[in-house]
Amino acid sequence: MTETQDESNTASDSRTEIMDATYRALCEHGHADLTMQQIADEAGKSTSLLHYHFDTKEELLVAFIDHLITEFEATVAPDEDESPTERLRQFLDLWVLEPDETDRTALHLALLELRSRGPFNEAYREQLARSDELLRTTVAEIVQDGIEQDVFREVDPEGTARLIVATLDGARTRQITLDDPEYTRGVREQLEEQFVEGLLVSGETNGR
Repeated sequence: MTETQDESNTASDSRTEIMDATYRALCEHGHADLTMQQIADEAGKSTSLLHYHFDTKEELLVAFIDHLITEFEATVAPDEDESPTERLRQFLDLWVLEPDETDRTALHLALLELRSRGPFNEAYREQLARSDELLRTTVAEIVQDGIEQDVFREVDPEGTARLIVATLDGARTRQITLDDPEYTRGVREQLEEQFVEGLLVSGETNGR
């Protein structure tokens, strides 16, 4: 390994540690009260190191959203061994917040705070728009694959994707803000029963 490669790996490791620390700090403190010092404390690093990578908290949070999107892209990458129906079911499952997932719930609450800043912050808005596009594109591609494989009826993939994502996003927001731990699961089950099964071509099964 060359010196340049070693430096590159060290920088990558530091950035990963900072992203992990940002996750933990957001879960504990939320977006509004989050400080660079809190993130540094979680990482066991100095604030000067954070500022070496990111000039401001805003820049760090933009990078953090990018990090989450990249991880999500890997999670939903198409699996040729899975049917479109199963892939769509797995996408629905990703939105369910279990009552004992306190860290994940806290993170989504912090991200909801951050989303509220989108209309006033272009950098946040661009990343949030990218996230929304990824979610819709993921569903649209699944639906399109299902149509091409004669598993799903002929529908508008993009319109279907918008409906599914908006429904799940609204359900998760209500679960978090209303402190109703079963809200998203209930909506997810109704989506499968009343909508996803409705996509199936006559004679197909839902794969369960």
